[in-house]
Amino acid sequence: MSSTQILSTPVLSSSVSSSAWEPRIRNLSARFATRAASADEDATFVAQNYAELKAEGFLAAAIPVELGGGGVSHSQMCDLLRVVGQHCGSTALALSMHQHLLAAILWRHRQGQTGAEATLRRVAEQQPVMVSTGARDWTESNGVALKVPGGYRVSGTKAFASQSAGGDLLVTSAQSQDPERRAVVVHFTVPLRADGVVLLDDWDTLGMRGTGSKTVRLTDVFVPDSAVTLVRPQEGFHPVFHVILAVAMPLIMSAYVGIAQRAAALVTEHARQQARRKPHVGPALAAMHNELITAELNWRDLVRMANDLAFTPGMANSHEVVSRKTNTANACMAVVTQALAIAGGPGYYRSFNLERLFRDIQAARYHPLPEPDQLQFSGDHLLAGS
Repeated sequence: MSSTQILSTPVLSSSVSSSAWEPRIRNLSARFATRAASADEDATFVAQNYAELKAEGFLAAAIPVELGGGGVSHSQMCDLLRVVGQHCGSTALALSMHQHLLAAILWRHRQGQTGAEATLRRVAEQQPVMVSTGARDWTESNGVALKVPGGYRVSGTKAFASQSAGGDLLVTSAQSQDPERRAVVVHFTVPLRADGVVLLDDWDTLGMRGTGSKTVRLTDVFVPDSAVTLVRPQEGFHPVFHVILAVAMPLIMSAYVGIAQRAAALVTEHARQQARRKPHVGPALAAMHNELITAELNWRDLVRMANDLAFTPGMANSHEVVSRKTNTANACMAVVTQALAIAGGPGYYRSFNLERLFRDIQAARYHPLPEPDQLQFSGDHLLAGS
């Protein structure tokens, strides 16, 4: 099997492979690949890639056709992100953040929730880049939202804001005090160019250096009541997180599966070309392939569970989602680690194009829930027996 065959291995249904978007994203991704090294070298946001994605309508691709979008299903989007991840991990991961916010709005639309359709129509028309800060905020959030007439005054620092360097709308939250409900968390959207919003020049990381995930600092930013999407108790696991986990993890993990597939293809082709191959290389390739299958199967099951957004959110579903996320992330990291070992000394050179994949794949561990938190979460669920 050639490296090309490995990279084109269908892992979802034939309907996904036959998507009209697939050749378009493959053409774009080929250009993304030529810019991946420079974005990594300079830790600069993949702005040109985003401009081309927007020109192709990709930022609105997941919105139904009748609302002005491209009609790409959730499962199709996962597979398209996997393809992008094979060529530029930073672009795939950054884009998955926009897509998972969009998927959450799509889920609300399917439930008939007020305002979702209008939001989707605006996104379809304007294609704003939506930036999430959910991973670091998670259930408790951080920052302070003070209630004032007509809205809130918000101050806080939001790290790991993927694609903030090229973003338009910040989707975030902050703590507040409700006289009747005590501690609450206010979820809201604010333009990244609003007064009081500043990006810190601090994105200098081990990997995923082209994602432009700069920290966002908010200082006394006015957020009108009309921009508030949810006010919830700070304590406890709010149902909204069951939706976020179910729609986001398949999309985010798609980027890492693509990286793992690329690493496996690179080192397999390298081994085939070796004139004097050591006897342990074959078994090592087989072991790496086993890990790749584990990654693909767990990711594929994440996609299946999302069921093109026709899932039932709840604790049982979230427990299964985060378990598969951990399995996918660990298997992807194992694939790239083993690929580096199989490549030997040549893989240590940047020109081999494996060391960037090794650095990028390390970020898989940080997405919700990191493994220690996932084990706690799943263990509590299993002990509760519900």
